[in-house]
Amino acid sequence: MGIHVHCAEDKADEADSTKKYEKRVVERFKDRGVLGPKSILVHGVHLAEKEMDILKETETNLVHNPESNMNNAVGWADVLKMLEKGIMVGLGTDGMSSDMLSQMRCAYLIARNEKKDPRVGFREAPRMLLENNPRIVGEVTPFGRLGEISAGSLADVVLIDYLPPTPLRENNLLGHLIFGLVDATIDTTIVNGKILMENKRLVGIDEEEITTQSRELAQKLWQRF
Repeated sequence: MGIHVHCAEDKADEADSTKKYEKRVVERFKDRGVLGPKSILVHGVHLAEKEMDILKETETNLVHNPESNMNNAVGWADVLKMLEKGIMVGLGTDGMSSDMLSQMRCAYLIARNEKKDPRVGFREAPRMLLENNPRIVGEVTPFGRLGEISAGSLADVVLIDYLPPTPLRENNLLGHLIFGLVDATIDTTIVNGKILMENKRLVGIDEEEITTQSRELAQKLWQRF
């Protein structure tokens, strides 16, 4: 299993690290042997360029959480520069939701906004989700190859109920992903060959009972605060 650490989400983290240790966070991680292809750094909002170079040098993975960063008002990780440097950047949620397509569109929009350039993000955001995420998971976990339909890969498949209003072709798939499929409904999910949801209903799970228990537990948790 790999190492999963939060990294440079807040400017105060870097200021505190520099003041106490005269080194930035990623430099300290390197000194401690934390970095490498089986490690995942999360956020990376305030990385300096030399820290990005360390991630590239050590083949360390970084997971971008754009919606979480927006929610916490901490800034934007320059994932476009990281991708240009050859850093393996994936896409995450940090608990904001389980909808990865919506996170992809968020990554696409915030990249354009931050760069003030409507030409960027269109290829990079889907690449983080569809190409890099499977590679990262395959590297840091024992699950093996996934993210593709091929012999030897995990049989993980999601069927989406989507009726495209315009032609759906190979050369416009990314547009449908970002602007169409993102709002479509998941019909079926299959994980390692096992059907977990079919016809929009969870298999073998009483959703009503679980949500009832969840409300009760949430109230007890809130009272503890």
